[in-house]
Amino acid sequence: MLHWDGSEPEDGVNSEFRSACLELLRRDLTRYGAREAAPSDWPWNQKLLLHSMNISNSLRRGANPFGSRKRELGLDWPAEALTMIGMRRLESLQHCVETVLQENIPGDLVECGVWRGGASILMRAVLEIYGSDDRVVWLADSFQGVPAPDTVNFGMDRNLRLDRFRSIFEVSEQQVRANFARYGLLDGQVRFLPGWFKDTLPDAPIEQIAVLRLDGDLYESTIQSLDALYPKLSTGGFCVIDDYGGIPVCRQAVTDYRAKHHITAPIVTIDQDGALWRKED
Repeated sequence: MLHWDGSEPEDGVNSEFRSACLELLRRDLTRYGAREAAPSDWPWNQKLLLHSMNISNSLRRGANPFGSRKRELGLDWPAEALTMIGMRRLESLQHCVETVLQENIPGDLVECGVWRGGASILMRAVLEIYGSDDRVVWLADSFQGVPAPDTVNFGMDRNLRLDRFRSIFEVSEQQVRANFARYGLLDGQVRFLPGWFKDTLPDAPIEQIAVLRLDGDLYESTIQSLDALYPKLSTGGFCVIDDYGGIPVCRQAVTDYRAKHHITAPIVTIDQDGALWRKED
C-alpha cells in the first residue's frame, strides 16, 4: 500500500494493523466487491434513474458498466455504499490524514460536499485508530442535494444540472449522522455545517485546517469553498479536489483560484477525477 505521493509506508506491527483495519473500513464504505441492489423502499423512477446513469456514466468514461473496477475508481453511483469516490481516492485521503498526523501539521479535517458521509467517516476513523483526540472532522453540505446553477453570477455552471438528480444526491443530515453512528464514530469530534456554502463557510467557526477536501461539483461551490477555507489551510496541509479531472468547471475554479493567489504547488493526480496539492509557504 502506497502513500499519497507514491512512497512506501512505515514498517512495524502497529502500522500493519492500522492499515488492515482501515482497508476493511474502506471496503465496507464502498461496498467493494458486493452486488448492490437499490433499497426496496426506493420508488421505481429513482431505481431506474440510478441504473441508467450508471450505464451512461461508465460508457462515457470508456469503462465496462458492469465491471468491478468502476468501484475502484469511483465511476458509478452506488445504491448502498456510503461514498461514490471509489477505493483509490479513499486510500489517498487516508494517507493525507495520516501524513498530517505524523508530521504534526496543525488543523482540523474538512469536507465540503459529503453525500452519505463515507469520506468523512474514514477521516474520523483515522483519527480514532491513531488516538488523535484534538482534531475535529467538519462536514459542510446543504443536505438538500446540489443547488441549481446560479446562471447570473456563475454562467459557466449553466449546463451542469446536477440539481435534477436530487433523489440521488439529497441525503439528510440525520441520515449522515446515523451512518457515523453505525461505525461508533458520532461524537464531539464530528461537527456539521448544514446549508449552502455561500451562507455557511465564510463564518464557519474553523480556526485552522490540515486537510481540506472539496466535492461540490460546480464552479460556484468550488470557488466559494476555496475563497472561504483555503486561507485557513496550514502550510503542509492538503487541498483535495474530488472532481478536478472529471468536471471541467470544477477544474476551472481551481485554476482561477490558484492563478489569482499565485499558488504554484504541484498538483498530484489521484485517479481520472481526483487531484490534490500540499500548501506551500
